[in-house]
Amino acid sequence: MAALDLQEQEQIDALKAWWKENGTRLLGLLLAVAVVFAGWRGWQYYQHQQSGEAATLYAGFIKQLESGDVKRVNDAAAAVMNNYPSTAYATRAALLAAQINEHGIDVARAKTQLQWAIDHAVESGLKEVARLRLAAVLLDEKNYDGALNLLETKHPASFDGLYADLKGDTLSAQGKVAEAKAAYQMAYDKTDAKSTYRNLIQMKMDALGESK
Repeated sequence: MAALDLQEQEQIDALKAWWKENGTRLLGLLLAVAVVFAGWRGWQYYQHQQSGEAATLYAGFIKQLESGDVKRVNDAAAAVMNNYPSTAYATRAALLAAQINEHGIDVARAKTQLQWAIDHAVESGLKEVARLRLAAVLLDEKNYDGALNLLETKHPASFDGLYADLKGDTLSAQGKVAEAKAAYQMAYDKTDAKSTYRNLIQMKMDALGESK
């Protein structure tokens, strides 16, 4: 029994010596892990809370859309955009409000909202939609250089057809027939063969004297 007690005492002494040498470092490591974990849980809660609050504001924005009151629509959109700019709700609010403003002939505000969506969208698809719509607005304004500049932006391959088609429209409006034909041909080739949208592109090519 005495021998066992001596062995246990040696183990205890060895543990004390190890703790004296490594204890502070271990405590620091454990504290760092605890802080990181707490920070991560806090961030998750913040994100969840942000998403919930943004969803509530967005629901209010949708109600204003249904009301048809342009001022209320813009105010509601601004509330989502200003308070929760990093959420997908904000980008959607900007895009929908821009559409209302385009129809309401407040093109300047629509362009501002579309540019905001381009700058803040966290979903690449929404960013591309905003960029294409802004290019279309610039085309309507005969700002051909501005439209083409947007259409030259690097984008996902899935948007190649839409970009090329709008580029063809812009070049056609400038009277650049050969370049427009080339753009339309690319749009045609990049569009799903089963898509009825291809027929529209074909009509544009035919209008320029292109046969297929």
